[in-house]
Amino acid sequence: MSTETNHPCVILPEERAPEDMQHCERCELCKQRNRVIWGEGNPQGSLMMILDNPGAREDREGNEFLCGTRETLQLGMREAGIDIHSVYVTYLLKRRPIRAYDKPATRAACLPHLQAQLLQKQPLVLFGFGNVVVEGLFPQKENATVKELRGSWHEFQGTPMGFTYHPLAVRRRPNLLRFFIEDLKGLRAKWEERAAREHKEERTHPAFTPNAAAYLIKVSIKCS
Repeated sequence: MSTETNHPCVILPEERAPEDMQHCERCELCKQRNRVIWGEGNPQGSLMMILDNPGAREDREGNEFLCGTRETLQLGMREAGIDIHSVYVTYLLKRRPIRAYDKPATRAACLPHLQAQLLQKQPLVLFGFGNVVVEGLFPQKENATVKELRGSWHEFQGTPMGFTYHPLAVRRRPNLLRFFIEDLKGLRAKWEERAAREHKEERTHPAFTPNAAAYLIKVSIKCS
């Protein structure tokens, strides 16, 4: 989790969606002809950031470029001392909307994909950006907003989760930048705290390795 300074923004590598999800038709976004974006960054990263939906990825000539959302996110991460290459970024919606759609139904249809990612990756900390993510993950919290939830820690599927403003909101309202960076610094502290605790627990209670599991299975078979 080292600090990065004076580095240009980078296009993080995408993680390929599972084969059975690449042509998902669970929601109406499949008709808008944009491909599934499963996530990007470090697939083994213990910090998972959640945005509302993917932004534009290619210009009209088909060349890759960094959208304003990801550019501002990386700016905030660098200012907060978070290593861009150590985190995993994913989305509540896995396709980029290009026209109006049924938001509640689409969020409900896409949520199981995110839940499956969490079960697979088991991140130490989650961090969401913007009110859409708040509404999508905590529909039971009536009228909940980032403004109310930021600065404190919540829980989603047993994992600590924090929130801050959406990077596009920060671009449009530069006065939010200091709060954005402040929240990301708080995230870094939480992440480092959780990582240190896990490291200590691993030293105290060594991991149950595949070799150990195989040995116990053999013993069980012999004894039966």
